[in-house]
Amino acid sequence: MIDVCLAGTGGMMPLKNRWLTCLWAEYQGKALLIDCGEGTQIALAQSGLKLSRLDTIFLTHIHADHIAGLPGLLLSLGNYGKTDVLKIYGPEGVIRAVENLCYICPFLPFGIEVSELRTNEVTQLCRNDITVSFLPLKHRIPCLGYSFTLKRKPVFNPAKAAALNIPQKLWSILHSGENIELDGRTITPAMVIDEERRPLKLTYMTDSVYCDKMIPFAEGSDLLVCEGMYGDDDSIEKMTEKFHMVFSDSARIAAAANVKELWLTHYSPALVNPEDYEQSVRKIFPNTVISKDGQKTVLK
Repeated sequence: MIDVCLAGTGGMMPLKNRWLTCLWAEYQGKALLIDCGEGTQIALAQSGLKLSRLDTIFLTHIHADHIAGLPGLLLSLGNYGKTDVLKIYGPEGVIRAVENLCYICPFLPFGIEVSELRTNEVTQLCRNDITVSFLPLKHRIPCLGYSFTLKRKPVFNPAKAAALNIPQKLWSILHSGENIELDGRTITPAMVIDEERRPLKLTYMTDSVYCDKMIPFAEGSDLLVCEGMYGDDDSIEKMTEKFHMVFSDSARIAAAANVKELWLTHYSPALVNPEDYEQSVRKIFPNTVISKDGQKTVLK
């Protein structure tokens, strides 16, 4: 299972009723965060999330509404007693940006490791059993979309294991995909497994105009979190000029990529009531959610 929380849904600047967009995903007691605009630590706290579990931050790009909250979050992590290393990933330029932001919080009780993800070198990495893929998007500066895939263990059948007289202490070995030798027999995982389970997939894309690679990148996602600066298609031309998308752009991506659910985010401060466009966008992709701060789900 992956616990997901969209703690903030806003773009450009925080509002009194809307924090800047940031996504929290937690698996087996470890959490990752995508983006960290001003006030992110407050948004996370209001959503009931435990900062002590955060060990990795992924930054889409280095515009202020996605990174300027980093010093405050780092200081909050220190106050919560964090001592282990925090890893930060982002596009080209992120190392210098983080170094500059950390100038005002130089004495932290934990180390920071910052890595630039250069798509001409690698397109995947692994954190806490989750494979992270990244895609260059089309924004004014280098910007990345992220996709997280968790390979799940197959369905284990205790009755089959018991029928083969396999001690319970050995079940986890078989469930992990390894053979065991028992009483002169070779027991394979296939002998105690009912079925394979498909991986869980979470995809996040914001601050970009539409590009064709978005569809295969998001293909089959259990949840796609994607930007919608405005709900009205009359804003498409203006948003394209500013390298952003409207609701219908994201809905078309979701439909073409066969995702299970779409959450919209990164609303313009001028978009006071994004829910006004719920019916129109659901005509394109029925399982669209007009997200609100603190939106939660469990992928399983």
